[in-house]
Amino acid sequence: MHDPRVPEALEGWSVLHQMFRVRWADWRRLPPADRGKAAAEAAGALAAMQRGSEGTSVPVTLLGHKGDLMLVHFRRGFEALQAAELAVSGLELAAFLEPTTSFVSVVELAMYEMTLQIHRRLGERGLRAGSDGFETAFDAEMEEQRKRVAARLFIDPPARRHVCFYPMNKRRGEHKNWYVESMEDRARMMGDHGKIGRHYAGQVTQIITGSIGFDDWEWGVDLFADEPVVFKKLIYEMRFDEASAWYAEFGPFYVGLQFSPAELPRYLEGEVPRLVP
Repeated sequence: MHDPRVPEALEGWSVLHQMFRVRWADWRRLPPADRGKAAAEAAGALAAMQRGSEGTSVPVTLLGHKGDLMLVHFRRGFEALQAAELAVSGLELAAFLEPTTSFVSVVELAMYEMTLQIHRRLGERGLRAGSDGFETAFDAEMEEQRKRVAARLFIDPPARRHVCFYPMNKRRGEHKNWYVESMEDRARMMGDHGKIGRHYAGQVTQIITGSIGFDDWEWGVDLFADEPVVFKKLIYEMRFDEASAWYAEFGPFYVGLQFSPAELPRYLEGEVPRLVP
């Protein structure tokens, strides 16, 4: 049943973020030939994971103490995510990777305004919410929307050098609770929130994922840009809109550099890996 209080969402890629710390001391104790062999195997595996329409894996170095390496896997379903995780765990390099955290989610496009419009249109046609006719018509409308935005649901992660990832919640506190606000008010606030993001079109690519029921936070946000300062500007500006100022709770931020899989051996030998066009 389509509850008018609940915004419909369209889902795309299944996504797994894996964050690791490299056990550098153990790694450097390996003979150079063994390091080269393990690094080459891992680089080849990462290259093979960039599979086009079936998904891709984005390797990112991390700045700061939260980890050294982040792998972001985009796949068509959870079984394919599990296969990617197992492929990484089977590498010789895995013995030198210490998991620090992970995040499971799916690409999500929340349809606040569209949900309201569909309920309104079907009501004008005399269809009663909850009836079989209403549910069938609603599903048909949503399928049309899915076709319209398919490219956004299965977006190709861009080859942009700088990457920022963070999880977030909508507040459910004693005095402010996102989930008891009216659908109309939530739609209005999210509409205003989205306008800020559109000001940065061309400067940053944003991928929103939903994790309710999958992980400890409710959403994840991946940002890709050519210049890192845009992350600061975008997120700071968004903090002032109503949806964020009153209702947003942010988790830890992970920032780093996207690189080409073939550059992994360079990174493991202590050099900054490149993102090769």
